[in-house]
Amino acid sequence: MTPRGWAVLTLAGLLVALAVAAALLVPWQRPPAPRADQLAALRDLPADQVAHSRALRAALRPGRYTGLVVGLLVALALGLTPLGGRLVELAGRPFGGHWVAQAVLGGLAVVLVADLLTLPFSAWRHAVLTRYGLSVQGWGGWTVDLLKSYAVSAVLGAVVLLGFYTVTRLAPRWWWAVGAAGAAGLVALLSFVLPVLVEPVFNRFTPMEPGPLRTELMAMAARDGVPVKDVLVADASRRTRAVNAYVSGLGPTRRVVVYDTLLREATPAEVTSVVAHELGHARDRDVAVGTLTGALGAAAGVVALYLLGSARPLLRLAGVDSIAEPRAFPLLLALVTVAGLVATPVQAAVSRLVEARADAHALALTGDPATFEAMQRRLAGVNLADPDPPRWERLWSASHPSTVERMAAARAYARETGR
Repeated sequence: MTPRGWAVLTLAGLLVALAVAAALLVPWQRPPAPRADQLAALRDLPADQVAHSRALRAALRPGRYTGLVVGLLVALALGLTPLGGRLVELAGRPFGGHWVAQAVLGGLAVVLVADLLTLPFSAWRHAVLTRYGLSVQGWGGWTVDLLKSYAVSAVLGAVVLLGFYTVTRLAPRWWWAVGAAGAAGLVALLSFVLPVLVEPVFNRFTPMEPGPLRTELMAMAARDGVPVKDVLVADASRRTRAVNAYVSGLGPTRRVVVYDTLLREATPAEVTSVVAHELGHARDRDVAVGTLTGALGAAAGVVALYLLGSARPLLRLAGVDSIAEPRAFPLLLALVTVAGLVATPVQAAVSRLVEARADAHALALTGDPATFEAMQRRLAGVNLADPDPPRWERLWSASHPSTVERMAAARAYARETGR
């Protein structure tokens, strides 16, 4: 069998494995609360708060979706014309056109150009968030965070680009196999190291101070049977007024992170409700499941890129002879961009189901639907979230159930349990 034949067989196997993992591990049977309950919850929210939140979302949409379109067009212009390949050559020219310079510097140059052309839309978003009072970060701090993001991306990107094109040179017919294994391994590795090495670049994390709240949170985690290394507080207030908490890491790196804004805005009982939700993610191994499906998806993506990138019409458009040469990186980036847009609604749908399961876990763990609903009201008010966004937007990219869905779920739980 030829390498291409093995690639087809491998891709089929990876897609089957991904489908089986998704079928077994994603909580598909979790219908939303009845629409009548959602509308009743919406009527109970302050009308001025709802109007203000919807005004913010309306102000953000032009920049958000125009940015998506511009990003797609830039990727296609660089990848489906010789323009991207020429940019790679230009970046490597000071080093004699060496393949390492083209692979690393050329690849980073292509990504940087794409980022710079969409940068105005990121600035637009920051300006809108500042105008509505959600962001408290000045332009100086925003720029520093942007440069940090570029630096982290450049380091990771350089390592990946050098590794990838080294493999394509050493194994020109079988690079897809090594690349698929490497992509899967990188996803797993990042799940461990991102919380420890990358997150501290953007935020300062300190252990939650000893006291009744920390004691309650650690006791709740123990009661839930979830091994948590620590409960940390992130200094989010230097950027935003938004409140949030999350769980990150696997095994020895797993920790619950609470924004300092949450501690300031919410009552201890509400903080406990939020952390109970995060414990639900840990209890159901959502990070591990996400890592597994992400690794399978990344491996399948590399093999698919090999197969799709071998199409002669695409290679002719890009002005390259092989998808494995550094000059073809813009073509790879264009294909990844399109795939990412196609996958967005699927990923969002899965995320909403997982988040709804974590909500149910929080309700069962605390047995306090009234506090859970109060926390959802507070989240919507402080974060200026549209409590009932348009259906098309929710289906396209919403990663969490809407506020009214979560409030209605709490009311349904209260009716079922008599609480």
